[in-house]
Amino acid sequence: MCIIFFKFDPRPVSKNAYRLILAANRDEFYHRPSKLADFWGDNNDILSGLDMEEGKAGGTWLGISTRGKLGALTNYLQPRQEPYARGRGELVTHFLTSDMDSLSYLKKVSTEGHLYNGFNLIAADLSTAKEDVVCYYGNRGEPEPIVLTPGTYGLSNALLETPWKKLCFGKQLFMEVVEQSEALPKDTLITHLLDVLNNEEATNTIILVDADGHVTFTERSLLNKDTSHWETNTYEFTLQS
Repeated sequence: MCIIFFKFDPRPVSKNAYRLILAANRDEFYHRPSKLADFWGDNNDILSGLDMEEGKAGGTWLGISTRGKLGALTNYLQPRQEPYARGRGELVTHFLTSDMDSLSYLKKVSTEGHLYNGFNLIAADLSTAKEDVVCYYGNRGEPEPIVLTPGTYGLSNALLETPWKKLCFGKQLFMEVVEQSEALPKDTLITHLLDVLNNEEATNTIILVDADGHVTFTERSLLNKDTSHWETNTYEFTLQS
């Protein structure tokens, strides 16, 4: 199961609070070749892992750019996959490389949703100059994307906030950690968030954006399908205003 938990608050009242806390699992690493997260793009301005499966190379499931664009994708659980559908990972890549704002992009995607197997897509504009905007669209749900109100959300392989047992349990744990976030050292917060993900899946990602627009991106990945060997990499940068 792919899971994404996130809390966002565009105007945190405390200097120690985070504008965004995101914790995500990806479960497809075992049978699909992919590259670990690193910077890419025209000016090395985009940070993400990359799908390397033939025919779908260059797509991604989660990424963020120095310009403040963030995209996250989960597949929608459906009984039958259309083998000739377009690769869903391109939805995130196209957003990260486009100049469209998040809502406009998802409105465009909503007109093309029938070309893909089931998916959920989070698109966000995180700006130090303007208030953050986070939007959602799922092509097995409502026909129009929505702008999310600040708060805490959980997304798995069903529509946003579908109360699957595992999602509800994980979201509660996530919220308990988030409530402590202002008092915890950043490294400790990241460790606690990785614990929430329970490390059942092959790739875990934590993204923190603080009140000053400083981004900390931590990826923990399974090596050689060996659950006793993990690699953790952290990248840090400040969003361009």
